[in-house]
Amino acid sequence: MDNEKTIFTRIIEGELPCYKLYEDEHVIAILDIQPLTRGHALLIPKEPAPSMDQLSEQSAAALGESLPKVCRAILKATGATAYNLIQNNGHEAGMSIAHVHIHIIPRYPESTHSFVWPYGEIDNTDAAKLAESISDEMD
Repeated sequence: MDNEKTIFTRIIEGELPCYKLYEDEHVIAILDIQPLTRGHALLIPKEPAPSMDQLSEQSAAALGESLPKVCRAILKATGATAYNLIQNNGHEAGMSIAHVHIHIIPRYPESTHSFVWPYGEIDNTDAAKLAESISDEMD
């Protein structure tokens, strides 16, 4: 990661304004300034890791701990009936800011956007080898 601060680091450090929803020692939740729906929020670890695999276990745990709390508050405050959690890692995956963040996108009965894709079919021979290779790589 280069030394230039991301927009999220600048928000965390108070250099840029935001609509803050929640903050603790490890994370901050803010409204997205380019929302897909009303209440679209971002949950951001304060650790400036560019992707989830580079995030410390402590920061990842803090995300996991605060995520349900933020989701419940968004549902109650907006009246949304459902929500999507979107988390991209790397430019090829659609990440535009190289600082881990989770999108919480409220869904309403009138919501029309979709995150549905055509299903593939697993190759059982490859899957067995792949599962073993991935398991072998676990720390």
